[in-house]
Amino acid sequence: MSIFTRFKDIVSANINSMLDRAEEPEKMIRLMIQEMEETLVELKASCAGLMADQKRIVREQDQTRSGVELWDGRARLAMDRGREDLAREALAEKLSAERACDGLEREVERFSVLIEQAREDIELLEAKLESAKERQRSLAKRVVRADQRLKARANATRAQSAEVLMRFDQFEQRIERMEAEADLAAPRRGRDLEQEFALLEGGDEIEEQLAAMRSSRQK
Repeated sequence: MSIFTRFKDIVSANINSMLDRAEEPEKMIRLMIQEMEETLVELKASCAGLMADQKRIVREQDQTRSGVELWDGRARLAMDRGREDLAREALAEKLSAERACDGLEREVERFSVLIEQAREDIELLEAKLESAKERQRSLAKRVVRADQRLKARANATRAQSAEVLMRFDQFEQRIERMEAEADLAAPRRGRDLEQEFALLEGGDEIEEQLAAMRSSRQK
């Protein structure tokens, strides 16, 4: 793809529309800026080449004009010396130099148009590039703000979770305190059923031991 085709594609591209449709707008804008910067370097190099060519043509034009003056002087000298034949040849060289000079003048004008167009293209691309960089900065700010919102939301969620757990712990502690208070307030129950039967069973054994002790004493 030529530099001018790339330039036209870049300038005609709707950056905002492309970014709105892109899945990764940050990556796309970075690639677009890179493409613009590379194209801008090539445009400037091309413009510098045109300017160098124009200067070369101007130098050649100056030399050709000097040739016109040289052959004009020689034609006059030949006529003054009575050499009309030499004067005719000198005038022919002078005419050829004048025609060459006219052609070089047209070349200089053509290069002036090309250089002016190249400068306009450079300015247009620089403006497009600055617009793209501004959009990149805007996207970067949006990414930062989105990240900040996500972090804030996560912090809020954690804070809410911690608050819920703390409330649950407080509620559990209240229940345990209420149960303890209820236990203290309730009247003491007597011996339970196991204890009653244990006493009954133990009472028979005691009576048997007492009876054995009485019997041994009577003997």
